[in-house]
Amino acid sequence: MRLTIITILAAASLASTQAATNPAAEAARNWRDAHERAILTEFMDLLAIPNLARDPANIRRNAQAIEALLEKRGVKTRLLEVDGVPPVVYGEIDTPGATRTIVFYAHYDGQPLDPKEWASPPWQPVIRDGAMNRDAKIVSLPASGAINPEWRIYARSASDDKAPILAMAAALDALNAARIRLHSKIRFVFEGEEEAGSPHLASVLRQYKDLLGGDVWLICDGPVHQSRRQQIVFGARGITTLDITLYGPNHELHSGHYGNWAPNPAMMLARLLASMKDDDGRVLIDHFYDGIAPLSDIEKRAIAESPDVESALMHELWLGRTEGGGKRLVELLNYPSLNVRGMSSARTGAQASNVVPSTATASIDIRLVKGIDGKTAADRVIEHIRRQGYFVVDTEPDSQTRMSHPKVAKVVVEPGGYNASRTPMDLPISQLVLKTAESARGRVVKLPTMGGSVPLYMMDEILHVPTITVPIVNHDNNQHSYNENVRIQNLWDGIELMAALLAM
Repeated sequence: MRLTIITILAAASLASTQAATNPAAEAARNWRDAHERAILTEFMDLLAIPNLARDPANIRRNAQAIEALLEKRGVKTRLLEVDGVPPVVYGEIDTPGATRTIVFYAHYDGQPLDPKEWASPPWQPVIRDGAMNRDAKIVSLPASGAINPEWRIYARSASDDKAPILAMAAALDALNAARIRLHSKIRFVFEGEEEAGSPHLASVLRQYKDLLGGDVWLICDGPVHQSRRQQIVFGARGITTLDITLYGPNHELHSGHYGNWAPNPAMMLARLLASMKDDDGRVLIDHFYDGIAPLSDIEKRAIAESPDVESALMHELWLGRTEGGGKRLVELLNYPSLNVRGMSSARTGAQASNVVPSTATASIDIRLVKGIDGKTAADRVIEHIRRQGYFVVDTEPDSQTRMSHPKVAKVVVEPGGYNASRTPMDLPISQLVLKTAESARGRVVKLPTMGGSVPLYMMDEILHVPTITVPIVNHDNNQHSYNENVRIQNLWDGIELMAALLAM
């Protein structure tokens, strides 16, 4: 029988109701029931502060607001500073007699955006009565009574990644109100330039290494499984990005006078990009897949046991086919990917001109998996471009360079990428996190690797600490795009999960 979104979500709801009772999660649920408006008001106040990493003044406002949010809960805080870098908000709760330290990581910066693309201003949070693809309308919080958990909050970073920060704060309120004692030392690390590639996080980790060690870092970022079941993820892809620019004439030319004579860089770029992948999405660049670290038996079993959401996702996303040669999405996350994230050449639509463009540019991201580092992956792409007959430079070519070579490509590898990381699922701390999550949220989905990129390898290489990702937001949150949102029920579920992990 074909799976639909409705049947999958119904199964997820059933799994949730069958969850064993976790005292901390139950306390969080009871506390939240009585404080829903206060929670959402505090959250929307935080979302109203613009949070682009390139905006130092507002980034610092965010850091100070989060510092105040933690201090309000009795957390000892400080800002970890490195010159010219967004501050890392650090908090600690020292539990007497505790022999274990748990570090909770999230980030408070957001992806760049174009406000014109948004249905409402990105830093003026609004509540809508559902998802935008269902013509959601703006609604106001009711004066009393329960708040519809299917409503959504729309704002930049509503899901990525301020929701977990608010969930942790509300969880602390609930634990304090219920007088539930903690069993571990707790540390909070909230970064301010993750969406810029975390270019300075390694420096912060080295400078403050004595503060930031622990038994595990819980990475509170990313979405829950597409089935709406809680997922626990033990690794994340890394990322490296490249910009490729190809050249035609030194200025745009009339397409009637010079078309079929002057090389068209847009057409050249289309051919170059098409040479990199086949029709099924397999990357054709030599050695692109060499070096992938193999999965363990327990990791393979986790993939095999994960819910099948392929048909439902195709229906949701209006897809007539998928790539991957028949492999499931959850399998493909453990392979490196090459993605064209944007292209530009001259103009389109009403602004289009009948010209041969002067240049054409594509931005590419490569999602890395364990065993393949960013430099190696980028070098493989550059070598492929050379094999297509291009003279490759990394700065703007002058007239002599362009006239000396039939085809010239400028390739710039952007700074700030990072490698993949993966924590073994059978570590004692891994098993404890799984057991705690299932006691709070029911049967969870276990995955070796998350599709998105988070700088886990820095914690691994610098602090020698295992990392485990515990996401809370809905999978259809428009993260990194316009009209980003978080489903209110996901926020409620996240408060319960964070309470259980804090008291673990």
